Amino acid sequence: MPRIGRSVIHAGLETLYFTGGYRLARPFLAGIGTILTFHRVRPARPEGFQPNGSLEITPEFFDEVITRLGAAGFDIVSMDEVYRRISTGDHGRRFVALTFDDGYRDNRDHALPILRRHGVPATLYLPSSFADGSGELWWIELERAIAASDRIAVELDGEMRRFDTATDAEKDEAFQTIYWSLRGLPDERDMRAVCRALAVEAGVDVGGICHELCMDWDEIRDYAAEPLITIGAHTESHIMLAKADEDAAREDVDIGARRIKEQLGFRPRHLSYPVGDPGSAGPREFALAAELGFVTGVTTRPGVLFPEHREHLMALPRISVNGGFQRFRHLDVLLSGAPTALLNRFRRVDAA
Repeated sequence: MPRIGRSVIHAGLETLYFTGGYRLARPFLAGIGTILTFHRVRPARPEGFQPNGSLEITPEFFDEVITRLGAAGFDIVSMDEVYRRISTGDHGRRFVALTFDDGYRDNRDHALPILRRHGVPATLYLPSSFADGSGELWWIELERAIAASDRIAVELDGEMRRFDTATDAEKDEAFQTIYWSLRGLPDERDMRAVCRALAVEAGVDVGGICHELCMDWDEIRDYAAEPLITIGAHTESHIMLAKADEDAAREDVDIGARRIKEQLGFRPRHLSYPVGDPGSAGPREFALAAELGFVTGVTTRPGVLFPEHREHLMALPRISVNGGFQRFRHLDVLLSGAPTALLNRFRRVDAA
């Protein structure tokens, strides 16, 4: 899937806001609700090189997001309630669901106190290998390899490429080039091998990343005991399922759900597809999720929810609250449904 540059996204959101176009569109395009995606919530960092900064927001921003959602009249609901409302046709008040992917420890340390203070629910989609401590956070490996290096050499598309990475600007350019080239590889194992090799060569403790950043099972048990929290599945090893053969994809989803049941005593009802774009999850994966007993499956395909999603519960869209766009006016525009309607060519459902 072609990526859209940050400057293009920013310009589009700003145009819709300052022209007032999003307000005019809202009654027609806002749908019945929205599922928001978060990853990390932690204090701002001073480093100039933060290529995964799009996965982070500050606690202050998260707190104000919840405040503004409430003031705007949204019901903030669990994924169980999302399922109930869509499946039963309960389209009264517009709603928002807050969802987190991956199980970062800062979700407990910084996000959970805010959820408690506001009394609002959230869903955490957990890759079981991350709680096991054996998960590969390859995007962090790549970031740390480049951060620790003044030069990087890597084979991309059959050609050895060398990057100067002494400055933050050079590091950013190298990360974006390497990341998107590797994301295009047909076999995810090759991508992971490259990231790990670069990290090891740069002296990064790759085995410690998962333990450092993600909650273990004891921490997850305490986190899941909070009545506001729902635990969903995010596979076992966080693979892009569409790049695996069908048996491997089914096994990775099933193992992830079974590990959660073994550790927490229940099988999760809700699934998030890792990465979640059309190149990572499509009709085959949606069918697998239904076959394995999930009642909803969430993607990262951008969009709001419509009544028509009742027939596509395994292919629900989400809107990412992106750390690169921590502006409340951008959130207002996104919740109007206008930018995602334009992106989706006014299709209400994208499940192909």
